[in-house]
Amino acid sequence: MMVDVLILAAAALALAFANGANDNAKGVATLIGAGRLGTRAAVSYATAATLLGSAASWVVAKGLLARFSGKGIVASELIGSPPFALAVAFGAGATVLLATRLGLPVSTTHALVGGLAGVGLASGSLHGSALAAAFLAPLLFSPVVALGTTALLYPLFRRFRLALGVTHETCVCLTATAAVPAAGGAVAAASGNLHIVRDEIPTCAGYAGTVAGVSAQRVLDGSHLLTAGVVSFARGVNDTPKIAALLLIAAPLGLTAGPSLLLVGVAVAVGGLLAARRVAATMSHGITTMNDGQAFTANLVTALMVLGASRFGLPVSTTHVSVGALFGIGTVSGAARWKTILGIVLSWVVILPLSATLAAVVWMLAA
Repeated sequence: MMVDVLILAAAALALAFANGANDNAKGVATLIGAGRLGTRAAVSYATAATLLGSAASWVVAKGLLARFSGKGIVASELIGSPPFALAVAFGAGATVLLATRLGLPVSTTHALVGGLAGVGLASGSLHGSALAAAFLAPLLFSPVVALGTTALLYPLFRRFRLALGVTHETCVCLTATAAVPAAGGAVAAASGNLHIVRDEIPTCAGYAGTVAGVSAQRVLDGSHLLTAGVVSFARGVNDTPKIAALLLIAAPLGLTAGPSLLLVGVAVAVGGLLAARRVAATMSHGITTMNDGQAFTANLVTALMVLGASRFGLPVSTTHVSVGALFGIGTVSGAARWKTILGIVLSWVVILPLSATLAAVVWMLAA
């Protein structure tokens, strides 16, 4: 019995590691994409904020602990059994780890729902209507709402910026293919050695003007950094209880909610620090190009939606919301990379049946 419980605990913590690897960079991907922070610094910042969110989840998101216990979704006699929790944790964890290896930002929430459905189907006890009402509706509608909200807000923010007299500046980079003579750039240009290119990543671009006597670029940088931290904090609040609910089933370990949330939070942080780079690259550069204002808008929408959902116990996915917001930016700006977007959407379609299948197989072997 104790061996089964230890295997369950290991599976739950492995799921937490996978969650950190796939999700930790999502709150700060816009900082990387807009050229304001390097990947290492951004992921470290996100990890610290996520840990704070994990700690706060005990107060803010208690409803998610109960929601992800499986109560009302499968037969009550299954809930609290190690085979049930092991199957759900394995199905979700293996699926998220595979997506992370491929650099695809997927939803741990979606994978957990798939795991619950798989065990319910394999045991013949799935309450489909309860599953759809409690989980699938928020998961399906949240990216659409995020896309629409971002697409609506960004033009409004842009008009407000212009009304304040704040203009956007774009840098020009000069590159020489050979040594430039002392006579200067005119000679180099005449000889074909000097090239002028518009920088695609706004590392030296910015906003000219002031807001309440403060540099507009400084205000935006601070706001951008703050919203990125809030998104990461909100992710910790929203995701930690979902995984801790599985760890609590390991009753012989004597874990209460507090220690369970702490262990999951640490595992999420480790996963983010060690394995978040692939998904960070997809999120920051693969979906769309973005400037500071666009990045700030996407983060603001994500933070407000995820924190609001956590407060009311709604199991929305930070992934779906943050990626949906980036879809909205790409749509409005015309810079969306639709091949990458299609790949992400297809991974969202596949993750639920894949995690359900894996969970069902583990359930049949372990039950």
